[in-house]
Amino acid sequence: MDEKSTSTDTAPGAEKNPSAGERASRTEGAAGSWSSKPEVDGRGPTKAPSLGLRGTLLFLWRQLTSMQTALILLMLLAIAAVPGSLYPQRSVNPGLTDTFLEENGRWGEILDALGFFEVFSSPWFSAIYLLLFVSLIGCIVPRVGVHLRQLRARPPRTPSRLTRFTGHTRVELPGAERDELIESARRILHRSRYRTEVREERGGAVSVSAERGLLRETGNLLFHIALVAVLICIAGGNLTNYRGQITVIEGDGFSNSLTQYDSFSSGAWFDETDMPDFRFTLADFRATYVQPGESGKVGEPRSFEADIQVTAPGEEQESRTLQVNKPLHVKGASMFLLGNGYAPEITVRDSEGTVVAEGPLITVPMGDTGYTSQVVLKAPDARPEQLAVVGFFMPTGTIDDQGPRSLYPDALDPQLALTVYQGDLGLDSGIPSNAYEVDVSTLTQVGGEDGSPVLIRLYPGQEYTLADGTTVSFDGLRRYAAFDIAHNPFEIWTLISALTAVAGLVLSLFIPRRRVWVRVRPGADGAVLEVAGLARSDDPALEGDVRSLATTLSQAQDGGRAGTAAIPEDRPSRATDDSPEGSAQ
Repeated sequence: MDEKSTSTDTAPGAEKNPSAGERASRTEGAAGSWSSKPEVDGRGPTKAPSLGLRGTLLFLWRQLTSMQTALILLMLLAIAAVPGSLYPQRSVNPGLTDTFLEENGRWGEILDALGFFEVFSSPWFSAIYLLLFVSLIGCIVPRVGVHLRQLRARPPRTPSRLTRFTGHTRVELPGAERDELIESARRILHRSRYRTEVREERGGAVSVSAERGLLRETGNLLFHIALVAVLICIAGGNLTNYRGQITVIEGDGFSNSLTQYDSFSSGAWFDETDMPDFRFTLADFRATYVQPGESGKVGEPRSFEADIQVTAPGEEQESRTLQVNKPLHVKGASMFLLGNGYAPEITVRDSEGTVVAEGPLITVPMGDTGYTSQVVLKAPDARPEQLAVVGFFMPTGTIDDQGPRSLYPDALDPQLALTVYQGDLGLDSGIPSNAYEVDVSTLTQVGGEDGSPVLIRLYPGQEYTLADGTTVSFDGLRRYAAFDIAHNPFEIWTLISALTAVAGLVLSLFIPRRRVWVRVRPGADGAVLEVAGLARSDDPALEGDVRSLATTLSQAQDGGRAGTAAIPEDRPSRATDDSPEGSAQ
């Protein structure tokens, strides 16, 4: 009977409150036992809901416009630019690019197919550039809207429990007036550039909620907006700029037209009609070098100066001096001094006395400190065969066991060491050739009277006659200067954008974002003051500022009579905190 009674007593309770497992078992009924494990009850795993086309596109857009993606793309852009500094670029030096391809064979062809010689216009670099551009814009636009709403919003309400915040200080002020204390707090915070809001609270308490440092987010947004502007200016500059190189000999001039450039490159949107109309004459070029007995390495250059006379339409002729890193700016172009060298005046006459080649000849420095330069002079009109004069120019020359070379870069003892060749120069084939190079392997060297090879050594004013009557004379010496003329209409805007980005970065790094709350509630004999703060980032000065504010407010009461000492949050308080629990808002 006892067991039956016990069973009877238990059953009704079980019927009234069946467990979840019992309800599931009853629902299953004849279907067999039920289990939450798919491998037990025979059911497969539940498929995740499909995002669909719209959801997939939205997911990809959110990933692309995240700040993490923007930083990754910025890093990839920096990495993608590395080959542009390791390999020659066609837009800068097409000759060096061709030489690299010839020397590296198949490997050079692979790099060329991948765009490593045109990095900044390659599809993969452009793709990273555009993705970074879209990512930054998609990241900035929502943040700008949020920030504008923050600027118009009121400071957040004072949390109910200030004990959890930085520098919490509680002070009992006998005889203090609540409204006077709150007004003092509001004035002090307002003078410290806080936005303030006074609010009434329950139990007769009143608080001041203060906030400052929104310029931190303003600077952050300014930095990113300026970064986008830099990208736009760089892209615009690459599409509309132009750059060309020229070489001008002393006494000669230059007119700004495409046919006058030695090499020229421009952006896809460049319009030839936009080139400024100006011309100039190189009046004089001066170079100084470290001399023996002076400090520094002997022969090291000290200064380069080019005196030019510039003429622009509607303006008088102007004399200017160009130096390295001190360019000449005219409307629509900037001219930079790049290099210099020597231009010896050489004249070649055939056996009949006819001049077949003459003039100041631009020489190519070979890279040594003495300015030993290569000389190539072609005479396609010479008869009965074409002539080529090759050799070296030496500003301070000597010929020893090391061959012809210059000991010093200044023209202290200028000399020419030349060899004359005859044969077909290949100028009539219609294939363009380098004016500073000649293939002597297909030519025959002109010898002396005994048929032996001749090395002609000439000083200024000297002339040498070959066995066939051909004469070569060294008539004089001039200097030349190489200039780079460029224009980028977005250059000034790129500079402004970069400076703006730096200013925004400074604001975002050095302006702290913080909130400060002051609450005053009625006490037994006066008022109880509570002060606390909160920083959005590392702000080591906040705690000291909060406690200094509490001290200032307490000492300002009753004509400067201090109340009881300030009680930090880690010390016991003489007054009880009867404010309701809450969280920061």
